[in-house]
Amino acid sequence: MASHGFWSLGGDNAGANAGSQSPSTPRAWCQAAAQKLSGGIGSKICALLNVGEVEKGAESGAKQPLQTAAGTCGCNKPCNCAKTDVGFSDLYSTDLLPALDGDSKTMTFLQEVVDILLAYIVESFDRETKVIDFHYPNELLQLNNWELQHEPATLDDILISCRATLKYAIKTAHPRYFNQLSTGLDMVGLAADWLTSTANTNMFTYEVAPVFVLLEYVTLKKMREIIGWPEGRGDGIFSPGGAISNMYAMLLARFKMFPEVKEKGMSSVPRLAAFTSEHSHFSIKKGAAALGIGTESVICIKADECGKLIPADLERRILEAKQKGFVPFFVSATAGTTVYGAFDPLIAISDICKKYNVWMHVDGAWGGSLLMSRRHRWKLDGVDRANSVTWNPHKMMSVPLQCSALLVREEGLMQNCNQMHACYLFQQDKQYDLSYDTGDKALQCGRHVDIFKLWLMWRAKGTIGFEAQIDRCLELSEYLYNKIKDRDGYEMVFDGKPQHTNVCFWYLPPGMRYIEDKEEKKKRLHKVAPVIKARMMEYGTTMVSYQPQGDKVNFFRMVISNPAATFEDIDFLIEEIERLGHDL
Repeated sequence: MASHGFWSLGGDNAGANAGSQSPSTPRAWCQAAAQKLSGGIGSKICALLNVGEVEKGAESGAKQPLQTAAGTCGCNKPCNCAKTDVGFSDLYSTDLLPALDGDSKTMTFLQEVVDILLAYIVESFDRETKVIDFHYPNELLQLNNWELQHEPATLDDILISCRATLKYAIKTAHPRYFNQLSTGLDMVGLAADWLTSTANTNMFTYEVAPVFVLLEYVTLKKMREIIGWPEGRGDGIFSPGGAISNMYAMLLARFKMFPEVKEKGMSSVPRLAAFTSEHSHFSIKKGAAALGIGTESVICIKADECGKLIPADLERRILEAKQKGFVPFFVSATAGTTVYGAFDPLIAISDICKKYNVWMHVDGAWGGSLLMSRRHRWKLDGVDRANSVTWNPHKMMSVPLQCSALLVREEGLMQNCNQMHACYLFQQDKQYDLSYDTGDKALQCGRHVDIFKLWLMWRAKGTIGFEAQIDRCLELSEYLYNKIKDRDGYEMVFDGKPQHTNVCFWYLPPGMRYIEDKEEKKKRLHKVAPVIKARMMEYGTTMVSYQPQGDKVNFFRMVISNPAATFEDIDFLIEEIERLGHDL
């Protein structure tokens, strides 16, 4: 059986030194960490794990004197560092840099913040802690004073607010958090996020973000090579998320076919039609609405029982749209649908797009990362024929949010489509190659540095590291499927092994399994998943999503993208569903 992952740091030695404690407890881990981690960090985390008293003080609003043990500043010896002399009850943000003589106070304050973060990280990977400390909105509003005041709060109050915020946050790194497509917490990615926030620069020009702009150039080229475009040629950009990346693709497709729309607007072009699967992400329609194309111009194509787009229906609907006077301009195929995890047949779709001269986009926000796996990339066969591809490393690759890339086959098209020649920012007489000023090809002006997280993680893991991580998640989903497909009380939503890590199933409590009236059974089954999910959140033990789909009543959609998850966590989920739903 698999190891405990993060908690395996101490190994057998930790267990020996921890007495009766399990090596999966934070206390036992700390004893190993104190020995193995340099700079006193292990001891520091151990001292911080008594979070109950801290939280109690935060809830009551009382200002507790900050206790700092000798050596926890990182000196590894008793000392008189500034940290032990600084209290925050009389300090304010104006006492920190750039205030004069603010260096010491700033460093001590930031050390306190880091201590809070380190304690939260350790908690997040501990299976004995809750995934969520759930409270209803009105309760949570009353538990702490969240209101903004006219007068500034002390730094002591600020630290209390930091603790309270994390106390009630969802532990998305927890090995038993399966609720969203983006889960887990990568330490190198986290370090990169801290660094980019410290640098606090903008991605619009090489002038202000030289290293980050070059890293984006290098990484996008590598991603295009992995897609299969010759020599990685083309273009691309990192955007705020998959929905925006998909909208970029639709924008480019419209501009490619009708470049006059940039100056003259939608009145200058005929009625357009876009096509996508009935199982596709809602962002396709949202993009059509935002671009003035209209949601009624997005034609949904039938999917088979496993959620894959049916090419014959796509061609039929394209011909039908043409007969009605529409101009087909955009087809969005999905590589990894949100609910079923289905992969549309990209080769057949590309043949149809080529036949009717329609832009082919692949929304690989969820499934695009399978291109990193030699075992699973066949599911995206034909992606190299696409005109554009959305790929979200913040999902299966566990890059910290947000990190979404749009990759485009045609170089220069993004620039021509979006540039506005703002002379105060994109001067043409700079001393360097202006092609590295990427801001004018983006819809945004200000653009966050998302690239460094992905680049640094790629350096740390290598392509083979990402491949192993992705393969492991798919292995866990197959394990879940094999455990429940023939288990009493479980029914799969569709036949066959999952295509991605999505495992969709109903749980039928014992009292429902022999109901003969199909409509009555369906009506009662619809209520089961929401009740179990609510109980999961109230107990705080795990989280997994549910939803209806078409004529199918509410079912569980289990997705696995957290590298911390193990076979034991899958077993736990099954047992927890049965425990919480037994009486329904």
